[in-house]
Amino acid sequence: MNDQATLPTGHHSAARPTRRVGPALSTLLLLLTVFGPVSMDLYLPVLPSLTSDLGAATSAAQFTLTACLIGLAVGQIVAGPLSDRFGRRPPLLIGIAAYIAASVLCAISPSLVTLVIARLVQGLAGAVGIVIAQAAGRDVYEGGALIRYYGRLTVLGGLAAVIGPVLGGQLARITDWRGTFLLLAVIGVVLLFATLPVFGETLPGDQRTSGGLKQTGRDFRRLFSDRLFVGSVLITGLTYAALFAYLSGATYILQGAYGLSAQAYSVAFGANSAGFMVFGYIGGRTAERWSERGTLAIGIAMTATGSLGLLATGLWNLPLPVVLASLFVLASGVAFAAPPTTSLALAGYPELAGTASSVLGCARFGLGGVAAPLVGLGGARAVLPLGLVTVVSIALAAVAHAVFVKQPGQERRGRGRARRRGR
Repeated sequence: MNDQATLPTGHHSAARPTRRVGPALSTLLLLLTVFGPVSMDLYLPVLPSLTSDLGAATSAAQFTLTACLIGLAVGQIVAGPLSDRFGRRPPLLIGIAAYIAASVLCAISPSLVTLVIARLVQGLAGAVGIVIAQAAGRDVYEGGALIRYYGRLTVLGGLAAVIGPVLGGQLARITDWRGTFLLLAVIGVVLLFATLPVFGETLPGDQRTSGGLKQTGRDFRRLFSDRLFVGSVLITGLTYAALFAYLSGATYILQGAYGLSAQAYSVAFGANSAGFMVFGYIGGRTAERWSERGTLAIGIAMTATGSLGLLATGLWNLPLPVVLASLFVLASGVAFAAPPTTSLALAGYPELAGTASSVLGCARFGLGGVAAPLVGLGGARAVLPLGLVTVVSIALAAVAHAVFVKQPGQERRGRGRARRRGR
């Protein structure tokens, strides 16, 4: 992970000199993506027991996931522009500290309402790590190294998804859901102590934005005037909506309708997440060596295949192997599409990396937060709502790809106009 990186040009100065990114910083940037998403994955195997313990309905308990997703979305919109203005390090340290406190509050929550509020705060704090990891990566990487870095982010997200449910399933044997949230607080403490000595500021003062809210508004308008950026944001949000629908519904479907234990579910989930890791890596390498747009189209097609398999299962009550295969293809397709989508969105905006990353993250977790509770409307064990939500999400992603993702020549002209407007 010791890639050669050319530090890009910011708002107010010439190009920064080339430097090497050390292994400690490179590893930490990747790990910073974990403590937000693992907040969802680790407790999925104990979600049914949490539902029973708090005397809640299935759809109401799923709001603990939705609250976290909303927090992850809104938090990035706040943290991204702040990091462009004040640097990456101060928001990051504040976010990790707040995450630790929110995780403890989750563990001691006496009611579902309190837990939902604590989960919202936990998501807001966890969002900081995600957006800083993407923005700081854009600070220190360019070209092929940048695409490889985003591929690693996808792979690590899959690794967290593997470790989270498997560890959560094992934790369910020795503790309850409250102990699970205490473990999340411990993870936050470990990351805080790792960040303090390793994470120096990656965005120098003369590279930061200025102008307050008016400048932030101009930055957002600049980004949304770029059709390729808009298309990338929509595709990211809609594919991740399908993924989070799976995260929300699979634990009830596999354990309830198909009778898997918490441990068996964690193994099945781990297998799917392993596919997420592998195809995230392949997607990054394919986008770098062949075509970002071609790789993105293949990822959408894979995700569509998996979602259609889930829809067919809901319509005709197909057996467990079909469900597992469909979930595997769905998750792998989202991972395959993630590196080229992120690269297409961020590569043209080194000086707005935090703001652009926050929009991507908001789309992912915001649309995921909308999709997650819809899966439970047909009952905890119903497969058909999951199939419908994922098919609709991927169909809209395909439309966004057709409408907004331009040819390379058109993209370059559009990016040039956007940069001139930004100056």
